[in-house]
Amino acid sequence: MNVLPPDVLTRVSEYVPEIVEFVRKIVSNGYGYESNGSVYFDTSKFDSSPQHSYAKLVPEAVGDQKALQEGEGDLSISAERLSEKKSPNDFALWKASKPGEPSWDSPWGKGRPGWHIECSAMAGSILGESMDIHGGGFDLRFPHHDNELAQSEAFFENDYWVRYFLHTGHLTISGCKMSKSLKNFITIKDALAKNTARQLRLAFLMHSWKDTLDYSSNTMESAVQYEKFMNEFFLNVKDILRAPTDITGQFEKWETAEVELNNGFCDRKSAVHEALCDNVDTRTAMEEMRTLVSQSNSYIASKKSAKLRPNRMLMESIAAYLTNMLKIFGAIEGSDPIGFPMGGQSQSVDLESTVMPYLTVLSDVRERVRKIAREQNVTELLQLCDVVRDDMLPELGVRLEDHEGLPTVVKLVDKETLLKEREEKKRMEEEKKMKKLEAAKKKQEQEMAKLAKMKIPASEMFRSETDKYSKFDETGFPTHDVEGKELSKGQAKKLRKLYETQEKLHNEYLQMNQNGN
Repeated sequence: MNVLPPDVLTRVSEYVPEIVEFVRKIVSNGYGYESNGSVYFDTSKFDSSPQHSYAKLVPEAVGDQKALQEGEGDLSISAERLSEKKSPNDFALWKASKPGEPSWDSPWGKGRPGWHIECSAMAGSILGESMDIHGGGFDLRFPHHDNELAQSEAFFENDYWVRYFLHTGHLTISGCKMSKSLKNFITIKDALAKNTARQLRLAFLMHSWKDTLDYSSNTMESAVQYEKFMNEFFLNVKDILRAPTDITGQFEKWETAEVELNNGFCDRKSAVHEALCDNVDTRTAMEEMRTLVSQSNSYIASKKSAKLRPNRMLMESIAAYLTNMLKIFGAIEGSDPIGFPMGGQSQSVDLESTVMPYLTVLSDVRERVRKIAREQNVTELLQLCDVVRDDMLPELGVRLEDHEGLPTVVKLVDKETLLKEREEKKRMEEEKKMKKLEAAKKKQEQEMAKLAKMKIPASEMFRSETDKYSKFDETGFPTHDVEGKELSKGQAKKLRKLYETQEKLHNEYLQMNQNGN
């Protein structure tokens, strides 16, 4: 997942002596009391102190017995346990253990640490009396984090144990909270079997860290498409930078298009910076980066349509900036100055620099062969060039893009991606072929139906409709409806138009037969 390793890993079982000492000092400071072998935190005593306040994070939750019970667990919600407390709001620092339960020695008898005290003792042992940032899920604000704050500040006798809490949103699966009972539980290993680590990171980055993230096929497809969009841009820029140039090519004059793109570049950089300063808003930052790529793509397309070369230095600056941002986000590893690494972190630079000169030679020779084949109308050679592009090179992770009047673009792309593209292309071609056959069949059926209709003389077209008409004149035109009532002028007028149209069609049919004979 490319998650940075922690500096320190702790296990509660190794910190029991520190936990016991932590509880002992809280009691000696006057904010804890022993009751029947357990030790509880005195929330009222703590809250009444001039330098302290209880439940800083969620003050409105004080007294919420359901939240307190969920926080304390089954060991603390029995009637016996509740009677040991001075107040229902008090929480356990140390729990007396029953026979058969895990236990450690303490000044209050055999017992086990309370849930909240474990975090305070371990973090306090490593970080001391304060820390800048404390993370955790949104559901841990109360009582867990509020109780951590209270007991830690009671131990250190301060009011700044944590300066900033970052409470993350939940991860749901297709709209539901992850649960083994619902059988919608997924591990990182399972997720990585479906998508790459980069795609998972992009999915997280495309959502706010503090809001709920729904892991679903739609979520991951958005991340896959974002990665593909960015990768195509990087590949296009690499192709632009590979084009041969002399020293003067580095001093290309900026016209209106370059000035406008650079202004957009500056605006997008500022917007990304503001988004990240605003509560680490990666979602907005990612969208601003997407906008920058869209603007750059439009610029490249306009240059190519005018048979002009995009400004190399400007494109390199934009691509390098985007690469650096994705490195900061952990979505790009390695030392490549531009784009996603190819062939793994260890060999990405060597692969690009070693293979590309040979591919460029191959592409140039293929272009010359195609030019000669078109001039001399050698279809077999053109087909062979297509096979090289469509079948052979994708198997090696190489994509060739032919553009009329422009040099062929060579791109190193993940083999699996190219094979998927090839299958999708074949599927679309087959679908197009089927639609064409269906359209031809439909057209043939329509022509046959029209021909069958043309064969019918106007004098016969209404005589078969006995469910509508009962009497006809000598030309076969209906005069009375099925009930024997004479047709109105309006009805007769409409039918006369149909009659005349059919008469014209039948005459065309007779003319066709006469010409055929």
